Amino acid sequence: MSLHDFLVENKGLLVANCSRSVASRSLRPFARTSSAHGIPVFLDQLIHTLQTERADDASQSREISGPADGGPGTSEIGGSATMHGSELQVQGVSVDQVVHDYGDICQAITNLASEKSVRVTVDEFRTLNRCLDNAIAAAVTEYQYQLGRQVRQRTEADLNEQLSILANELRTHLNTASMAVVALKSGYVGIEGATGAALNRALISLHKLVDRSLTDIRVTGGLPPRCQEIWLSEFIAEIASSASLQVASKDCSLNVSAVDASLAINADREMLYSAVNNLLTNAFKFTRSATTVSLRAYASSDRILIEVADQCGGLPPGGAAQVFLPTQAEPDGQSGPQPGLAICRRGVEANGGTLIARDVPGVGCVFTIDLPRHSIT
Repeated sequence: MSLHDFLVENKGLLVANCSRSVASRSLRPFARTSSAHGIPVFLDQLIHTLQTERADDASQSREISGPADGGPGTSEIGGSATMHGSELQVQGVSVDQVVHDYGDICQAITNLASEKSVRVTVDEFRTLNRCLDNAIAAAVTEYQYQLGRQVRQRTEADLNEQLSILANELRTHLNTASMAVVALKSGYVGIEGATGAALNRALISLHKLVDRSLTDIRVTGGLPPRCQEIWLSEFIAEIASSASLQVASKDCSLNVSAVDASLAINADREMLYSAVNNLLTNAFKFTRSATTVSLRAYASSDRILIEVADQCGGLPPGGAAQVFLPTQAEPDGQSGPQPGLAICRRGVEANGGTLIARDVPGVGCVFTIDLPRHSIT
């Protein structure tokens, strides 16, 4: 019995055997893989290929199965496999499952042929391998293409969402600043009053937003940090000076602990400055009225720790594990996008450090940046 006659006679049994193989390997129903372009169609095309080769029609055989060397060209098997690969990607099947689906066919054919004592000739086996190779190549290529397309679409959607948030924040702060300037120019309000304070807050917010966005672009883009030797005491003094402008517009105070003048770190100054500033901005935002935000920097063995502590009252249960997510539980029980903290963490990690949050129930939150200590030579 030829392989062609064997396949015609046993097609239903072969499909059933492939179905059992898929079921034993995953929870994915076989009905999803045996779609309009799946295994039954491949068997039909393999049978047709063998039939044309038996009729010594090599050109028609290649039109069905594709070239033997895997070179460019269209074929019936390639077209169906392409559609099959696309369908499997949409279903969420892994790429190895795509390959296994066609491997199941080969295994089912060889096992059943052995059971029925059907001898497969060398030429028939070459035809089977050619058909399988071309089908697998077409299915995997299309699978990878569709997967890349899906990733690009998700990336574009995420980027559009981030740009929308950025544009909304920019508009809000710019509108506030513009209206304050108009009011001040009218001469009816003074720079030292509430309008001047509103302008000051808007300008500070714009500064932080631009700083955060630039850091996010550098970190997300995978740009390497521009490390330099930084004296810790001078760095913290600069941070404290900038933060004092925020304190002036908040009903809270800032306590900065003295820093050992001999301590140093090796880091990207802009990234680290942005991270600490964002932590302070977050602390000023959530700390309760008439409380204190604390900034400490000190050495612990071969590490440098920079801590920002607020008195927000603490987080809900499990909140410390969620604060670095894009959407998090806020101290007042509400939720909202907090991209700044996620950016802080990425910026610190880019400098070889870690950033953790610790909840102090009933008191507030402590954010700790942990960096390698730099030895001055």
